[in-house]
Amino acid sequence: MYLVIIMYMLFASAFTIGKAVLYYLNPIFFIGLRMTLGGSMLLAYLYFFKRKKLVIKREHIWLFAQITLFHIFIAYVFEFWALKYLSSFKTAFIYNLSPFLSALFAYIFLSEKMNLRKWFGLLIGFLGFFLILGNGESPGEIDKKAFLFLSWPEIALLVAVISSVYGWVVFKKLTMRGGYSPLMINGFGMVTGGFLAFAASFLFEGYPTLIVGNSSFTFAIFACLGYALLLILVANVIGYNLYGYLLKKYSMTFLSFAGFICPLSAALFGNIFLGEMPSPRFFVAVAIVAFGLFIFYRQELRCSNDI
Repeated sequence: MYLVIIMYMLFASAFTIGKAVLYYLNPIFFIGLRMTLGGSMLLAYLYFFKRKKLVIKREHIWLFAQITLFHIFIAYVFEFWALKYLSSFKTAFIYNLSPFLSALFAYIFLSEKMNLRKWFGLLIGFLGFFLILGNGESPGEIDKKAFLFLSWPEIALLVAVISSVYGWVVFKKLTMRGGYSPLMINGFGMVTGGFLAFAASFLFEGYPTLIVGNSSFTFAIFACLGYALLLILVANVIGYNLYGYLLKKYSMTFLSFAGFICPLSAALFGNIFLGEMPSPRFFVAVAIVAFGLFIFYRQELRCSNDI
């Protein structure tokens, strides 16, 4: 059980690290840097040790293109643009919408059954998320109002979550039906998505600019590279591999239910390292979402050997 807690604390720290690096670099350019570095490492490993897996079949080119677009580019670019204006813990909280959206996608696209209890749990979960939307906890968010109670960063983050969930659907198709290695899928998607992010950065952010602020130029460069490598290590290398290991030990149901640890950990890290202060509404929203998850997964949790 302690490994589950450690894993979600690692995922939470990724939001804190990401927020810190945005003090020095524009978000889209940083995604280009992070993804090309991380993807190059994965592809280099395959090239030197498992070169036979560096092959894409012609019939799967469209699926790989979707990996580039949805699994990497839209998911990460929109997330980090939103993170620039939202607090790290609020970003982590909204990203925790993934289990509910995954269930909804499975119902719509995979014809999975939903009973009345699951619909009720889904409704409670969405109510918890609506409680935190539009509350304007971050100063930068207040200046980015869109319409009704939503801000543009919140809308961008919701788009990122939806894109990420769909990206994992495509990812599963390539691993299950195509037989591709996760390293190959991620490596290809990260490199191509990284180049796409560089192009988008040039169009929307202009030439790369290092935001020095009160720091020296040298310190800012080392901070950016350090944060980028740390984020790759924490999230891409340790986090996702640990998740794969825990899937062999715990049910996916239990891991999804335990996901509410992530926004709580992000709130703790954000308070310690970034000086962010979550409001009482945030903790109420987390409790409501956790309750919704419990109702949604109650039967599966009873049947699980992990509880």
